[in-house]
Amino acid sequence: MAFEHVDYTSLDVPAAPFSDPSIIPAFPKNKVPRHIGIIMDGNGRWAQRRGLTRTNGHQAAEPVVFDTIAGAIEAGVRYLSLYTFSTENWKRSPQEVRFLMGFSRDIIHRRVAQMDEWGVRVRWSGRRPKLWKSVIDELEVAMERTKYNSTIDVVFCINYGGRAEIADAAAAIAKKVRDGKISGDRVTESMVAEHLYNPDIPDCDLVIRTSGEQRTSNFLPWEAAYAELDFSSQLFPDYGRKALWRSIDHYVHRDRRFGGVNAK
Repeated sequence: MAFEHVDYTSLDVPAAPFSDPSIIPAFPKNKVPRHIGIIMDGNGRWAQRRGLTRTNGHQAAEPVVFDTIAGAIEAGVRYLSLYTFSTENWKRSPQEVRFLMGFSRDIIHRRVAQMDEWGVRVRWSGRRPKLWKSVIDELEVAMERTKYNSTIDVVFCINYGGRAEIADAAAAIAKKVRDGKISGDRVTESMVAEHLYNPDIPDCDLVIRTSGEQRTSNFLPWEAAYAELDFSSQLFPDYGRKALWRSIDHYVHRDRRFGGVNAK
């Protein structure tokens, strides 16, 4: 089957209001997940099925990322963490890594005005070492420009690994123990949480993974310890706001007990 080539980098989503209000699901406000994390998987397979390159798949994902952000705003989600580039993704080919670094930098540069208009506060979660300085520079510009926005915090997890985050928190605590600021026998869970990359962001309520794979791949292991999991069979370039709403609908019908027992 032949597929028409499309320059996906030219696609955009409209400014607010995003959708006809009549099509936005009326989720119970007290049931909408406050913090959603998305493992955006399947770009390469999406492209390969169309006879395109893996980089074409990543390009196709750009408008879907912002369609998904728009859908999260419409649903009333307050925090959205997007697994953009993991600490393990450095194992990919040098050509793909170079593309992903440059593409991530360019997306943030191109889209910062749009995110600012939408009321998005841009955040970053990840390690500085190895990450391109040009990517960090664009993230810092975007974070400074949007730091007073309060519609939704969008966390770009770039050079992020959950084990690395916990290790970095442990190292920071160990330094304070060494300096005599805290006692080594008084380390608590809340102390570890306070030393994570973004300690002010609440725990993740819902983790979504696209592409049909059923694993969390080192994504938010501390923050998502009690998150509900939703595995979508759609490849990420086929995802978007309506698919996000389906995932949220699955979530609002679940019984969250956090290790306890529902009295009913």
